[in-house]
Amino acid sequence: MASQTPPVFRAVATSTRPLYQLLRCINFAPNVHVQITEDGIRFAADLSRVIQGVAFLDKALFSAYTVNLPSPEDGGPPELPNFQIPLNSLLEVLQIFGAVDVASRAQKAEQDPYRSNFRNYRPDAFSNQTLGISGTCTLLYAEEGDAFKVTIEESGVKTTASLTTYVPEIPDDIPFDRNDLAFKIIMQSRSLLDSLAEISPTAPVRLTITTTKSSPFLSLSGTGDLGSSAVDFARGKDLLETFNIQQKWSQSYKFDFIKNSTEAMRIANKVSLRGDGQGVLSLQFMVEMDGGKRSFLDFRFVPFMQSDEAEEDEDTEEGHEGGEADE
Repeated sequence: MASQTPPVFRAVATSTRPLYQLLRCINFAPNVHVQITEDGIRFAADLSRVIQGVAFLDKALFSAYTVNLPSPEDGGPPELPNFQIPLNSLLEVLQIFGAVDVASRAQKAEQDPYRSNFRNYRPDAFSNQTLGISGTCTLLYAEEGDAFKVTIEESGVKTTASLTTYVPEIPDDIPFDRNDLAFKIIMQSRSLLDSLAEISPTAPVRLTITTTKSSPFLSLSGTGDLGSSAVDFARGKDLLETFNIQQKWSQSYKFDFIKNSTEAMRIANKVSLRGDGQGVLSLQFMVEMDGGKRSFLDFRFVPFMQSDEAEEDEDTEEGHEGGEADE
């Protein structure tokens, strides 16, 4: 502390709102893996190696961004700082000045039968999007093994939180083969969100995504105890901006896992859907931030295994198709 050694990482943001919005999209795992780079901070969430979400906070989101990596003794490239922190704790700190309890509001929306928590993309009068989460936010990581410190200052009030860092269990990325793409579709993310909202009333257990070279081109169907429902997309500029199908592709995913990406669908402008030959689904969201800046959120999903469906699955043949995909 008394030494003049500069901190490994320090960044200052003039508002916590964009940081909070992006990180909330990957809040489906207890801990998040953090990697600090010269270009920005990468936050990665992983749930049982079946779903992964990555939020990259580009250094352009900060008014000041400094990384001081210690030079290794062997003269090789410096090692990037890696650690894990509890994401919920970080989000709580970032919304200190939000003037609204996001968690209780979300819970209330879940319990309201007349309000779809899928289509909640219009901000309420008292939502974080309307009020904004203002204040100067400083992120600090002094040295390896130290706490990750978040200091928020607004109207003379300063709050500092020290989040304990853990030795990281670096999750391997779910393998996605860009050289073996079965399809690539770019569309408005709200169109995808609306389609899931149409399917959700049947309480689907799984979601099947099918792409074909002929109509309906893209089909989403949900299957659950209450029945099944499907949404077909006609090929058109208003719905599908980019449409590239190499071959027919059909895979099933746990609906609740796909549901974990709906927060990203709400705040994003566009989404790129891609599927590879092994059945892995990639959703990459482009989010337009204030000042014309862009941020990206990445999700990867592993398809249903036959063992996952061993309960009372009607479509056993389809389960076999999905079961060949990853492992």
